[in-house]
Amino acid sequence: MTSALAHIQALPSWLAGRVAAHGRGLVAQALAAEGLKLAHHAVLAATEEYGPVAQADLGRLLGIDPKDLVGLLNHLEGAGLLLRAPDPADRRKNAVTLTPAGGAALTRCAALAETANAAFLSPLTPEEREQLTTLLTRLHEDSWNGGPDRTLPRPPS
Repeated sequence: MTSALAHIQALPSWLAGRVAAHGRGLVAQALAAEGLKLAHHAVLAATEEYGPVAQADLGRLLGIDPKDLVGLLNHLEGAGLLLRAPDPADRRKNAVTLTPAGGAALTRCAALAETANAAFLSPLTPEEREQLTTLLTRLHEDSWNGGPDRTLPRPPS
């Protein structure tokens, strides 16, 4: 008979969480070489893609609490990686724009993240890496789109 702990540790959701934490840790460690965290990298990437972007919209795009976003933006602006200025469309809002130094940092962060992910996936063959990425993408897209109604059955009384 399997122990309760062994049962939990064999659940795909538990395994996915542990593996994700390890992968995030490797990428976080790599980004630390730039003096940045995972959230900084995400802010830089989203600003490059959508910028100039209203600060509030940036927070919504990334799912970052406005108070937390201010700290991230302060750090990035202090490092010269982005600029905040009044939004020309609505001067009551701040627009966030990537600086050339921010673009260069983003390029370096992307390379660091790729290297960390290569190390993370090194136990897998190239085919297994592709299959894993395909399956994870499918699970992510399903959860992002709300997925089917997954009402859990009630336990027997």
